[in-house]
Amino acid sequence: MPLTTLDLNTALVVVDLQQGIVALPTVHPIGDVVKQTRVLLDAFRSCELPVVLVNVAGGAPGRTEQPRRSVPLAEDWTDLIPELDQQPRDITVTKHSWGAFATTDLQQQLESRGVTQVVIAGVATGTGVEATARQAYEAGFNVTLAVDAMTDMRAEAHDCSIAKVFPRLGETGTTQDVINLLDKRSA
Repeated sequence: MPLTTLDLNTALVVVDLQQGIVALPTVHPIGDVVKQTRVLLDAFRSCELPVVLVNVAGGAPGRTEQPRRSVPLAEDWTDLIPELDQQPRDITVTKHSWGAFATTDLQQQLESRGVTQVVIAGVATGTGVEATARQAYEAGFNVTLAVDAMTDMRAEAHDCSIAKVFPRLGETGTTQDVINLLDKRSA
């Protein structure tokens, strides 16, 4: 199903495009994901729409079956990648869970700016991106997912999120679909 519309005040949320994560092996080339994300960033900034850059600096403390990594992280692990060209106007959020809303003030920051919709891109599709989309949906935001501006370390997680989960949380489309809607608004 094609994207239908973008609300007047839509924010772009870029999840976990940071030094430590982009170095991991992904299903789709990370360079392509970064390139598509940069196209979105440039478009949102030129329309003077809010941009949110999210990084992760830890995890939720609960017990899990899968062991946690105990390897010390590199000093620059949480640094946003330079290709995002962070701007002073950008909202930056450091999370300590999978989703960008649960352990941060992101919802309040977006609501204070009148944001009613989010377009989400980043890594990993089945964890950080999906959790952020779920939390945004549950918080009452309209959600759009730029599926060519995301990837995962596991093909099955990426494919399941895009095919089964995202259509229940919002609308999915390509970066170009989002750009086309932005262009319609400014025409």
